[in-house]
Amino acid sequence: MTAAHAPSCNPEWEVSAADLADLLRAPEQAEDDGAVPLLLIDCRTPEERAAAHIEGDVFFPMDEIASRLDEIDKLAEGRRVVVYCHTGQRSLQVAIFLRQQADYEQVHSLAGGIEAWATQIDSRVPRY
Repeated sequence: MTAAHAPSCNPEWEVSAADLADLLRAPEQAEDDGAVPLLLIDCRTPEERAAAHIEGDVFFPMDEIASRLDEIDKLAEGRRVVVYCHTGQRSLQVAIFLRQQADYEQVHSLAGGIEAWATQIDSRVPRY
């Protein structure tokens, strides 16, 4: 896919590592405040997942997203979805797919991916 064929992206479709950390730290408080619960999806490869992941996530490799949409639908019902990859490029593609093809409204990509998470939030997460 070339840049000319790339789907348009709204900057509001990304969430920062700091904002994700806030959502993950206090899920009960977020629900009490009227916010919806969170589903965190790792869309990287199995090899990348073996190297590192964010606690509390679920694993759906990018190349399986379309074929496993029914599973994702069940998990995502009534929840805000955040997708992550290594640097945020693939997860943004997945977020755009879920918004445009599967009609998800509350789906975001982790800006900077797990790399941003490891450098800004949790240094215990291995970098690769």
